[in-house]
Amino acid sequence: MKLNRTFAGPAEMPATIPLFPLAGALLLPRRPIQLTVFEPRYLEMLDDALSAERLIGVIQPSVEEETSDPAPELYPLGCAGRIVQYAEIGDGRCFLTLMGVARFRLAAEAPSRGPYRVAIADYSPFAEDFLEGAGEAAVDRGDLLETLKRFAEVNEIKVVWSDIKKASNEALVNGLSMMSPCGPKEKQALLEAKDLKSRAEMLVAITTIELARGQDAATQIH
Repeated sequence: MKLNRTFAGPAEMPATIPLFPLAGALLLPRRPIQLTVFEPRYLEMLDDALSAERLIGVIQPSVEEETSDPAPELYPLGCAGRIVQYAEIGDGRCFLTLMGVARFRLAAEAPSRGPYRVAIADYSPFAEDFLEGAGEAAVDRGDLLETLKRFAEVNEIKVVWSDIKKASNEALVNGLSMMSPCGPKEKQALLEAKDLKSRAEMLVAITTIELARGQDAATQIH
């Protein structure tokens, strides 16, 4: 296990990766997500990942309703993240920060020696995920910022525009996608977008629909 390990392409990724099914969670390349781990099986997964390549596959269950099924059906696509920070809280929980590496297709599940699930992961369709800034030039930044401005105004959210202006198109699109309050299906659609331009357009469309719904609801109340 190397510190500050980077992965240049699909060929450098391990063939199998532990799975962390999380409804409503979205992880994208080069963006961080903070998680709390407390279930014994996932604490064991974390322990095993820390002794290997520090990689965990974040993936959503495909069932809409909450279920007690310990092995629910999963969407066919997730994103691998590398553990860059973790802290033991002392009450049986761990705080964890994963940095997105690349998306993967769940080719199959491998036999697991532990209580958690393991993916046979195919990264080959997502070679561009390993290239920082891939597809940035095609993003309509103005449209994205205008939509963010409207969303922030309607929801009375304070935005640090100086930070937004400094952000690359990739960081802006992926960061806003991960922070979006949309539902699991929309999160999965953002994950599965073929490129950065498509994800940006989808994010704008989803946000515009949500703004319209909010406006309709406000009109009905009045």
